[in-house]
Amino acid sequence: MNPLCGRCNLVVYPTEKVNCLDKYWHKGCFSCEVCKMTLNMKNYKGFEKRPYCNAHYPKTTFTCVTDTPENNRLKQQSKMQSQVLYREDFEKNKGKGFSVVADTPEMQRIKKSQNQISNVSVSNTLIHLPSPPAASQNFHYEPTPAPVQQAAAAPPPSAGKRYRAVYDYSAADEDEVSFMDGDVIIDVQQIDEGWMYGRVERTGQQGMLPANYVEAI
Repeated sequence: MNPLCGRCNLVVYPTEKVNCLDKYWHKGCFSCEVCKMTLNMKNYKGFEKRPYCNAHYPKTTFTCVTDTPENNRLKQQSKMQSQVLYREDFEKNKGKGFSVVADTPEMQRIKKSQNQISNVSVSNTLIHLPSPPAASQNFHYEPTPAPVQQAAAAPPPSAGKRYRAVYDYSAADEDEVSFMDGDVIIDVQQIDEGWMYGRVERTGQQGMLPANYVEAI
């Protein structure tokens, strides 16, 4: 039984048969996919089992290479190996304080965002600290308990500790404060091991400052 032509899908007889690119063609059908120029076994170029002339031969790109089944399989295998190594590192360092996972750029970004939210919350609390809660409402109650609640109000920020800057520091965020070596920081309140909140006596600015840049006086 005679085969069918790869172009016109009609029967190809032995006298006009061209066997190329795993297909059979009529001599007249073996032409460029773009310009339809008739080709032969010397001047054709095959791409995805279709004939092209030299001028219209598709230019191969990296996208074509990476989309092959073999490369897709290697890519998937590499991804699975990365996930296995990631989980092994996580299990190995779990419970040891700082882990490999915490040092990744993504985890550092999340940690910084959480610290900023925590610092804003602490700043808001400190700003509202001197104001006695519900003092205006006590004015409408009986006069006897009012003086007792006013006397129990929180002490002013001036009761905070005093520190002296040992290095220059430029604020990196809006809630931080800049200072110079030798500046006195007053109304200082400890937030955590790494950060404090206070006011620069020279400039009057107040905000967050790194604890390792100052010393108590």
